[in-house]
Amino acid sequence: MTQPVVTRFAPSPTGYLHIGGARTALFNWLYARGRGGKFLLRIEDTDRERSTPEATAAILQGMAWLGLDHDGEVISQFERADRHAEVARQLLGEGKAYKCFATQEEIAAFRDQAKAEGKSTLYRSPWRDVDEASHPDAPYVIRIKAPQEGTTVIKDEVQGDVSIRNDQLDDMILLRSDGTPVYMLAVVVDDHDMQVTHVIRGDDHLNNAARQMMIYEAMGWDIPVWAHIPLIHGADGKKLSKRHGALGAQEYQAMGYPAAGMRNYLARLGWSHGDDEFFTDAQAKDWFNLSGIGKSPARFDTKKLENLCGQHIAVSDDAALRQEICAYLAVAGETALTDAQSQGLEHAMYCLKDRARTFPELIEKAHFVLASRPLDQDQKAQKALASVSDGILEELTPQLQNASWVRDDLEALLNAFAEAHDTKFGKLAGPLRAVLAGRSVTPSVFDMMLILGREETLARLQDATG
Repeated sequence: MTQPVVTRFAPSPTGYLHIGGARTALFNWLYARGRGGKFLLRIEDTDRERSTPEATAAILQGMAWLGLDHDGEVISQFERADRHAEVARQLLGEGKAYKCFATQEEIAAFRDQAKAEGKSTLYRSPWRDVDEASHPDAPYVIRIKAPQEGTTVIKDEVQGDVSIRNDQLDDMILLRSDGTPVYMLAVVVDDHDMQVTHVIRGDDHLNNAARQMMIYEAMGWDIPVWAHIPLIHGADGKKLSKRHGALGAQEYQAMGYPAAGMRNYLARLGWSHGDDEFFTDAQAKDWFNLSGIGKSPARFDTKKLENLCGQHIAVSDDAALRQEICAYLAVAGETALTDAQSQGLEHAMYCLKDRARTFPELIEKAHFVLASRPLDQDQKAQKALASVSDGILEELTPQLQNASWVRDDLEALLNAFAEAHDTKFGKLAGPLRAVLAGRSVTPSVFDMMLILGREETLARLQDATG
């Protein structure tokens, strides 16, 4: 039997869930879920000054919105510090690491001199092979004994084979002089203990892989499959940053993008399956593989995001869509819907969700069912109403009172009414939109009449004609 796939997402809790981090989490989630494996979450909270509970909460909320469920408990890297130190001391005891007593001042002086002489500033500790009997009673760090000859080859599923000369690797510190483990050690120990089989992360970590491999090899542990994915750039080709607009996953939720659309878009951001653009979660899990990830940075394109989101809104289940819209309103700090508004929204969803790319757009189209009388008329609606006489609308009222309230009959009635006034229904549609919604951009007049019902439709006509 082959070993089950285990992936992990390991963010630092120093801020929100960055959109690049969200994509990394998604890739790990898709890879594991598509293979019946496990997707684990580890919070790398060893930076105690910058790590905050609020940032951890923001990361968890962002992942919950995106629907990226993880297996087991959330693991705190900080809480495993004793285990990390244990591994450093094991390597020390086996002669694969050593105590280095060089002070910060000595190291800085060495680098300054090397720079002045145009030599490599890679620090070579004089303590690597000193017998312990000659050690002073002074603070020390524990350094790993890096290989000094040959080449380390990172076999990467995205980048291909990446070779680094071992004479360019320093004897990395594992344990600081205060006994705390460094990040590089913690990552390796945690990934091993969590039985992670595939490390899928940003290519800004590619150089770290060579240094981390030293620890795997020194401990005799299996090296995971590496997959270092290119970063996300803005439309201008530069690394995505605040100048490009929203960066956090929750910002996109607050802007009204549906989670399914965001998952679809992020999956396509740097990964492809033929020419497929729109796909479901089930298809993404089935199709996602590491060979489909490109080597070049992906460019974030808001128009493509909106296009995909519109397609997902159009095929969403009405009840699920209503629930997600209610969650969006809460996150965006908007007024919550009443039960009646919420039910009306779901009832109207069939004629709202086509062509709406975001929830604000959908809610604007839903104004007719969410608003209460008397309606406020926007400027275009007022202009449309002014284009017909009150008399025509008043004349329409008794005909609607006696009409059969089904679509075909309403269409026939209104077309005949327009013809009797020597005009086309299109000339009446604008004023009727204004009457029923107070807006000029709405679903069809017939859909609004059917959803509102006879009584509410007639009441709105009465309001408009005074």
